[in-house]
Order: sequence, then structure tokens, then C-alpha cells
Amino acid sequence: MSTDAVKNNRKSSIKIGARAFVLAGMILLLLIIVSGILTRTLPAGEYQRISVDGRTSVVKDSFSYLDSAEAARVRETLPIWRWFTAPIEVFWGENGLTVAVIAAFLFFVGGSFTIIENVGVMESILVRAVDKFSERKYLLMAMVIAVIMLLSSFVGLYEGLLPIVIFIVPLAITLGWDSLTGLGMSLLAMGFGFAAAVTNPFTVQVPQKIAELPVNSGAWLRIPFLLIAYVVAFGLTALYAKRIEKNPEKSLSFKADAGLKEQFDREQVLSGREEAMKPEMTRAILWFGYSMGFGILLMLGASTLTATGIWPGASDLSFPLLALVFLAAGLGAGHFAGLRGVPLAKVFFGGMLNILPGLLLIVMAMAVPHIMTRGKVMDTILYRAGELIRDSGPYSAVYLIFSVTLLMNFFVSSASAKAFLMMPILIPLAEMSGITRQTTVFAFSLGDGFSNILYPTNALLLIGLSFTKVGWGTWVRWSIKAQAIMAGFAVLFLAIAVKVGFGPF
Repeated sequence: MSTDAVKNNRKSSIKIGARAFVLAGMILLLLIIVSGILTRTLPAGEYQRISVDGRTSVVKDSFSYLDSAEAARVRETLPIWRWFTAPIEVFWGENGLTVAVIAAFLFFVGGSFTIIENVGVMESILVRAVDKFSERKYLLMAMVIAVIMLLSSFVGLYEGLLPIVIFIVPLAITLGWDSLTGLGMSLLAMGFGFAAAVTNPFTVQVPQKIAELPVNSGAWLRIPFLLIAYVVAFGLTALYAKRIEKNPEKSLSFKADAGLKEQFDREQVLSGREEAMKPEMTRAILWFGYSMGFGILLMLGASTLTATGIWPGASDLSFPLLALVFLAAGLGAGHFAGLRGVPLAKVFFGGMLNILPGLLLIVMAMAVPHIMTRGKVMDTILYRAGELIRDSGPYSAVYLIFSVTLLMNFFVSSASAKAFLMMPILIPLAEMSGITRQTTVFAFSLGDGFSNILYPTNALLLIGLSFTKVGWGTWVRWSIKAQAIMAGFAVLFLAIAVKVGFGPF
């Protein structure tokens, strides 16, 4: 089996396309330059911060601009040439550990996935899925989107579900759709579920604790919003899938998918049914499946420990643990399928190299908030936004909170980090404008979630796209209609929250 696997010499399907890489790189380079210019045009300032239980939050009403001498020193430490070295500096900056964990995750996923492709595990999984759902593929689509959205909305799983993109995209292609349909079933579902949060620990429970609200209160309004988000995600993905079934050339990823359609052609995949049913392949699939199941249980456990306050930092370990689980899953599956020793190592390291361009895009994205933080203008932006909220009526204020969260999510993608940064400032300002604390939390969660799958500065979005041939521009063009529809519903539901005094307080 090992020699056969090496002879097959399958091309990895997670190698990012050159055109998509160049386009995303140019956009991120422009954002790096813009963030650098902001450090030269906005006055430097900062809030005082305190650390409680290992979490850092700002002290309300503590903002002050730096004096001219201090501001000059900050500017001297961030000369123009350091804007362009920022993607390297993030490795030893305050988020250096996060960058290292993301790099390890990408390398392990890239190497492990290339193994399961080479030994035929991917094709075997597809054979079983197509055999079972070929005549009920829209039911499968509905089920996949529902499960992913429920896990994201109630448990807060997002990064823990990212590897599923690797399987859903080839499955969508085998069923006659394209990469964007697969991303709609996975990445769009993750983002919409995370945004339409009901008990999400990061966008609901943490902000509610900061606001001193009963944890998980207010579900009566959040659940209908989740149902609407599901209808939009499934409806638009299914309509698009039906359109490209009739005319494949209408696919926005038609050219990018050419190699994948050849690799995951339905007839070709099903021709390997005999190979897929061999005992060694069954063992490899079982090992990989149980490993992934164990990984999801780890994510659930970490989210629960964080949400209950038993271990607030448990969620920080979920990503590195998932990386190790994926490593064990890929190596074990390769071993059971007969790929061992030097051939196994070659395939694994080949997969790691394929993921390097994706890592480069991610460090470029993380350079943007790095520059803004080093230049001490992040707090200035938050302070000025807060002043606008202070002078607004309830409806204007809630939409400003929603918009400010959207803006801050461009620079700070972590929901819990943003909550500790923003909620101590937003809550008193919102109350002065006649908005309940629950409404403030609702506006925060809506502003945080949807843009996670829109902004090019979001590392998790870039990781998900790096598993496919789809570039950021194509993804935005495909998903922007769904984003616009949900933005409209967000505006409507926030108006309802203000009108009814969404509480308990």
C-alpha cells in the first residue's frame, strides 16, 4: 500500500492558488501601509488596564492622550521601515505565542491532510458519503449546515471546526457542486452560527459576565435570530448550488476548481469503491474519525470549562491541542493504510510546504493590529467612537455600538479579548443613552461574529480559505449577499431590542 500511495503522487488539494495568493498579499500590504499611516495621523493615547484572573480589561474613563514627548518616542520606535518588518516581528510580539500556535496548526493540518489524500483515505470517505447521500444531497447540505451552526452558536466552536473545510469542499465537488458551495456548508455556517450566538462563551457569556447579567439570559430573542441566520445560510447556498448544477460555468470558482474537479470527479471517486472497502482502509478511516471526534470533545470541554469559570484559560489551549490531535490523526491514518517511514515523512513535509503561502498571508494580517497597538492609536479609535455613543439617542447608540464592534473586529479578531477591551467602556455609555446592558451585549455579539468571515485581517478566515483554491476576493464576492441580508436583520433585531427594553436589565 505504501508504494502504491507514493506512486499515485496525488497533488495536494490545499495548495493555495498563485493568483489568489498575490491578490490577498497585495490587499494585506495595502492595509499594513494604511495602519502605519494611521499611527502618523492619529494622536497616540491609551486606557489604563487591569488584569483579573489572567484577563486584561480596560478601566473606564481612564483614557488620556500621550504628551508630545511621549508620543514622539512612540513614533521613533515605529519608523516607516518597521511597518514592513511587522509580519516578522509578530513572532516575538505580544501575540507571538498565538502566531506560533497558528503556524503549528497549519503545518500539522497541511502535512496530515496530504497524507490522507495520498493513501486514499479522503477518497474512501467520499465513496461512503456519496453512496449514502447521492440521492439526498440537499438533505446532507441542510444537516451539515445545521450541525455546524449549532456547535458555533451554543458552544462557541469556530477554530475547532476549521479542519472540516478540508472534507466538505471535496465532498461538495464530488456531489456536483464547487468549492464555494463547500465553503458555504462549512465556513459560512461557522461564521453565521458564531455570530447568531445563543450561549456562545466568547460573544455572549463573557460579555454578560462583564455586564453583570445572568449568564445565557436573553435567549428568547437570540434563538429566532439564529433560525433566520440558518435559513439565509442554507437558502443562499442551496440556490447557488442548484444554479451551478444547471450551468457549471456560472460557478465563481470555475477556473480555480479545474484541478479539484478532476481529482474529485464523482465517477473517478466511485471507481475506487473496492479499494475504499479494504480492511486497512477501514482501519485508517476509523482511526482518523475517532481522532477527530476526540478533538471535537476537547473543544467542547475547553469551551465548557471557560464558560463555567472553572478554568477561564482552558479555551486558550484548545487550538494547540487540536493541532496535536490532527497530527496524530494524519500520521496514524497513514500508518494503518500502509504508508510508513521515509515515504510517510516525505509526504508529510511536502504537505507542510504547501501551506507556507497561507502562513505568510496570516502573519501579514496579524501585522495590522501589531502596528496599531505599537503606535498606540487603537485606544484612540475606541475612545473617539465612545464619545459618539455618549452623545447619541438609544437607536443611534445601539447602531454605533454595532458599528464600533465591526470596526474593532478588523484589528482585534478575538471575541473575548474584544469584550474585555470594549465592554467596560460601552456599558456605561450605553446606559446613559437609554440602552439596556443586554442590548449592548447583543449589539456586541452581532458586530463581532459576521465580520469574522469577511475581513482579510482575520487569521481564521485566511486559514479556512488556505485549505481551498478560493481567494479572499472571490469569497467576498460570493458571500457578500448573505452578509448584506444578515446585516439588515441585525439592524431590525437591534431595533426590537431597544423597543422592548431587552433585559432583564
